[in-house]
Amino acid sequence: MSFVRVWIHAVWGTKSRSNILKKEIRNELFSHIKLNAKEKGIFVDTVDGYTDHVHCLFTLNADISLSKSLQLIKGEASFWSNKIDLVKPKLMWADEYFAVSVSESVVDKVRKYIRNQEEHHKKMTFQEEYEDFLKKFNLKSQG
Repeated sequence: MSFVRVWIHAVWGTKSRSNILKKEIRNELFSHIKLNAKEKGIFVDTVDGYTDHVHCLFTLNADISLSKSLQLIKGEASFWSNKIDLVKPKLMWADEYFAVSVSESVVDKVRKYIRNQEEHHKKMTFQEEYEDFLKKFNLKSQG
């Protein structure tokens, strides 16, 4: 058996940056994301977000790639949300996402950052945050 713990901080937005993730539904959506991921063998440590995006701190396992993990998390969340009419209009995610590995030594810092999204976005838009991430991690948009 392989033993793997690779922490990933992933961020993805709603399609067209639609502000449809209202405060009153986010907890239900994020709780479902954690539960569904667990059922699929993906450990989601922290998930939170704002009206137009989601931050997720999770660990990769030895059997599922990063892209497959995000496909399972994002795809099932929108399917479930649309099935129960949680979000109006229908919840659709943007195709692109941001993901970086996280050192064990800063996991607590990332958790706090993710949990503080409501306050954080009083000062910065999702687009500004996304561009800061790309710059901070020296990434170029691949779209």
